[in-house]
Amino acid sequence: MAAAAASCRRPLVWFFSLAAALFFASWYLLLDSTAAPPALAARGRGLRFGSSGRKCDPAAAMLRVFMYDLPPEFHFGLLDWKPRGGGVWPDVRGGDVPEYPGGLNLQHSIEYWLTLDLLASEQGAPTPCGAVRVRDAASADVVFVPFFASLSFNRHSKVVPPARASEDRALQRKLVEYLAARPEWRRFGGRDHVVLAHHPNGMLDARYKFWPCVFVLCDFGRYPPSVANLDKDIIAPYRHVVTNFVNDSAGYDDRPTLLYFQGAIYRKDGGFIRQELYYLLKDEKNVHFSFGSVVGNGIEQATQGMRASKFCLNIAGDTPSSNRLFDSIVSHCVPIIISDEIELPFEDVLDYSKFCVIVRGVDAVKKGFLMNLIKGISRENWTRMWNKLKEVEGHFEYQYPSQNDDAAQMIWKAIARKVPSIRLKANRLHRFSRFGTNRTDETPTRSSWLENQAR
Repeated sequence: MAAAAASCRRPLVWFFSLAAALFFASWYLLLDSTAAPPALAARGRGLRFGSSGRKCDPAAAMLRVFMYDLPPEFHFGLLDWKPRGGGVWPDVRGGDVPEYPGGLNLQHSIEYWLTLDLLASEQGAPTPCGAVRVRDAASADVVFVPFFASLSFNRHSKVVPPARASEDRALQRKLVEYLAARPEWRRFGGRDHVVLAHHPNGMLDARYKFWPCVFVLCDFGRYPPSVANLDKDIIAPYRHVVTNFVNDSAGYDDRPTLLYFQGAIYRKDGGFIRQELYYLLKDEKNVHFSFGSVVGNGIEQATQGMRASKFCLNIAGDTPSSNRLFDSIVSHCVPIIISDEIELPFEDVLDYSKFCVIVRGVDAVKKGFLMNLIKGISRENWTRMWNKLKEVEGHFEYQYPSQNDDAAQMIWKAIARKVPSIRLKANRLHRFSRFGTNRTDETPTRSSWLENQAR
C-alpha cells in the first residue's frame, strides 16, 4: 500500500514542481518586460536600462575620448531636456534619457547615439566600452565636440518665422568662440577634434572654420575637398527609417517585385538621373518606380514594398547618399546603388560588392542595361547577397545601449583607425616647439586664426 501511495504521489510532486518553475519564470519575464519606461521602450530596438554598473576602464578601451562639458543648449537642451542638480548631462543609467524626435529627424541622429555611449562609459551604464570618456585631454586619443548639429538645423532652420533660422547660426558662432578659448583646441589647432555634422546642411557656417577637425558626415556632397575628404574624415550610415525585417524568411520566390523605388523623382544636382531612370523603367514588368514621401503612410508603404522586392534602387538625389540605402539593407532587399560620387560607411572593412550591386550612372541610363544586368543575377547569387545583408545589417543599427559592432561601435572603430594619422599631423605641427628658444612664427601658441574667424 505504501509503495502504491508513493508511486501516486510522485507524479503530483513533479507536476507541482513544474508549475512552480513556470510561475517564477513568467514572473521574471514580466518584471524584465516592464523594466524600461514606456516612452523609452517604444523608441526602438536595444533599449535596456539598469542600475549603475562598473565604469569602463580607459586602459582597456580601444579609444580614449575627452568630451567637452558644453552647456545643454548645444545638445540635450535641443530636446527640451532640463538639467537636474546643476549638471549638464542626463543620467543615462535610468529613465532620464531624452527622447529623440521621430520621422526623418532620426536619419541624422548619430550625434545623439554617440554622446549617449560616451556618457554610458563614464556613468557605468551598459556599453561595449569601445570608446571611453576620460577627463584628462592629454591622455585622450581624440576630443569629442558634443554639438547636435543636425538637430539644431532641423529645429531652427526649417521653421516660421524665418528669424528663427538665425538661432542655428548663433549656436555655431558660440561654439567657434568656445573652442577658440580652449587649451585643448590650441594644442593641435583642432586636428584631434571630432565634429559631427551628419545632416548635409548641418554646421553650414562653422564647417569652414573647423576644417582641421575629423568630421563625421553622411557624404561629401556639399563640402569642398579642402574642408572634408576621405583622408581625414569618416562617413557614417544614416539611421534607417523603415522597421527591421525580423525573422525574414521571404526568399527569392517570396518577393514578387523585381525592382523597387519609391521617393522623389525630380531632384536637382546629381538627382537628374532619377528622372531618366523613371522614364526608362516605369513600364517594365515587375518594376515599382513611383513618387513617394514620408507623409501619410509613406514609411509603411516603403516598408512593405521593400520587403516584397528582390532589388531596391538607391539613386543619387540632391546629395550622393540617402537613408534609402540603409532602409534597403534592413529590409534585406539587395541594393542597386547608382551614385558615382557616393562614399560608403566603413568601406575599408566592408566589401559592399558582396551585398550590393553598384552601377555607374552613365551605364544605368543606357536603354536596357539595368534590366539586363538585374535579370542576369541568378537565384543563387541573389540568395548569397540576401544572406549577407542579414549578416551585416547590425553594423548599420543605432541603439541605446550600444552593442558590439553596431553603428556606434563601428564609428568609434573608424575614428580609432584615424588616430595614427592624427598623431602624425600633431607631431609634425610640434616639430620646432619643444624648446622655447626654438619657436618660430609658424607655431603660434594661441589659435589666433580661429579666434579671428569667430569675430
